Amino acid sequence: MFSSKVGCVQRLLQLRHTAVCFSAACGKTASSSTLVLGIETSCDDTGAAVLDETGAILGESLHSQKQVHLRTGGIIPTVAQHHHRENIERVVQEALDRSGVDPSQLTAVATTVMPGLALSLGIGLEFSQRFVRHHNKPFIPIHHMEAHALTVRMLQPVEFPFLVLLVSGGHSLLAVARGVDDFLLLGHTLDEAPGDTLDKVARRLSLIKHPQCSSLSGGQAIELLAKNGDKTKFPFRTPMGQTHDCCFSFAGLRTQVNMAIMKKEAEEGVEEGTLLSCVGDIAAATQHTVAAHLAKRTHRAILFCKAKGLLPSNSPTLVLSGGVASNQYIRKALSVITEKTGLQLFCPPAKFCTDNGVMIAWNGVERLREGKGILPPDVDVRYEPKAPLGVDMTAEVKAAKIRLPSVRIKILS
Repeated sequence: MFSSKVGCVQRLLQLRHTAVCFSAACGKTASSSTLVLGIETSCDDTGAAVLDETGAILGESLHSQKQVHLRTGGIIPTVAQHHHRENIERVVQEALDRSGVDPSQLTAVATTVMPGLALSLGIGLEFSQRFVRHHNKPFIPIHHMEAHALTVRMLQPVEFPFLVLLVSGGHSLLAVARGVDDFLLLGHTLDEAPGDTLDKVARRLSLIKHPQCSSLSGGQAIELLAKNGDKTKFPFRTPMGQTHDCCFSFAGLRTQVNMAIMKKEAEEGVEEGTLLSCVGDIAAATQHTVAAHLAKRTHRAILFCKAKGLLPSNSPTLVLSGGVASNQYIRKALSVITEKTGLQLFCPPAKFCTDNGVMIAWNGVERLREGKGILPPDVDVRYEPKAPLGVDMTAEVKAAKIRLPSVRIKILS
């Protein structure tokens, strides 16, 4: 997933150096305002937003496909592509109309081009390139995970460098953000992402049949039912306990959960697809184990950063972002670690943790400020479903062999 030889990324990096002075094509004057249109279609949400240089959201629109994919039991790429194609023009126009900004007034258009579902990324990129060429506006290709990492800077004065933990339905990684486009990758998922694991456990438990969960995503259903569950009833092992690095693995946990579900189905004499009496306990145990795994790998990342001087000694910061970061139990687990290690924990509000056009537009604002990655409208750009973030430091982290002190993650409901 994190191969360093990604042709598209290399081409974009080359273009970044040749196109940074494209501000003349923006039509900007010293007194004019920076206005960026952001477009997001990396997975199953179609988002657009217009921001100014201060991060003020002038207008936004979001079309969610959640209910569609709940009915099908998971995201089907061709279905997601269809809904993006059906809605993107309306969503972008709504964002522009609500902002009162005419396309001619825009400074640039920023769009997610990596990583994500290929068919979804393609719709956003195709629309955006038509748009910028029609209106003769600069184009800023955006790395989805970079946008998640930087969103907090729109809301709070978080200075570089800082440690960031990004957790979502499709991704999980730990990195040091040293600049707008300067990241050191400390750890990433080796198999599936935490949000994907929670969704699959929810489907295996048939939580869509639960009266409280019929309209919730899998992760939301797990969090809701876990509040009244007993996590000690199912003592799942935290993954990778003997591997002293910062990478993640959730597939093994899902196997543990599936085995526990099969055992309970046999004990209760019910078939797969039937709601078990202990769904709250299984949800609580699963959520706790995911949170503990994230917390332990983050703890090691903090200790590595301190040993290598990668974070400031004064007020070091951990930023938690991505869709799974909206889970309050996981936030509390990370706060246990930051309190223990003396870091500040910042996390955007839940509405900014999930995919949206705002974070893409803000990433565009940040890049415009520094003149990085700004392309003329006629440059051909390719989307990249799998793309690395920054310089891979995972081998160095593993070589450090940092053992963790014992920390009890006790969270009261």
